[in-house]
Amino acid sequence: MNLLHIDSSILGDHSVSRQLTQEVVESIRLAEPLVNVAYRDVSTDALVQLDGALLAAKGTPAELRNAIQAHQVAMAEAVMAEFLAADVLVIGAPMYNFSIPSQLKAWIDMISVAGVTFKYGANGPEGLAGDKRAVIVATAGGQHAGTPTGIAHIEYLRVLLGFLGISDIRVIAAEGLAMGPTVREPALLAARAEIRAVA
Repeated sequence: MNLLHIDSSILGDHSVSRQLTQEVVESIRLAEPLVNVAYRDVSTDALVQLDGALLAAKGTPAELRNAIQAHQVAMAEAVMAEFLAADVLVIGAPMYNFSIPSQLKAWIDMISVAGVTFKYGANGPEGLAGDKRAVIVATAGGQHAGTPTGIAHIEYLRVLLGFLGISDIRVIAAEGLAMGPTVREPALLAARAEIRAVA
């Protein structure tokens, strides 16, 4: 089994989402000792952006690409290859300004490619990555689940992964982390109880 572990928090060792994604991965390792883990920290890895330059690079025949274009395409293809090889995704998704980090969105843009991870047919869109399962570790300073402020966070990730064909999605949420210990500690206890059941 191949597992792709994605972290996106900009807080380094102070990040709760990073702590929890690591615990998820370790829980899966205990159940599947032979699991192969690939790790990508999108907050520090230089990811190519989905922009006009990348589209031009992809549209240029490989033998005609300049060095910059070749590098852009190689980076995008590496991210896609990691995603396609994974059986399980563990995605750390803290909430920043009511949504996911921009670095995580850049990663999503690299794996959302027509003809590779989804396609359009006579009946509309069809996801092509349905052989995977995903664990989303979502953290937030406030409490947003079930409210309009949470739609562009967990619900966005559910919609996006579902669009790619992934229906086996588990969410481990820890919210209210900035609301003091009486809210934070129960949230973390509940998240860790969920983690123990993941594998």
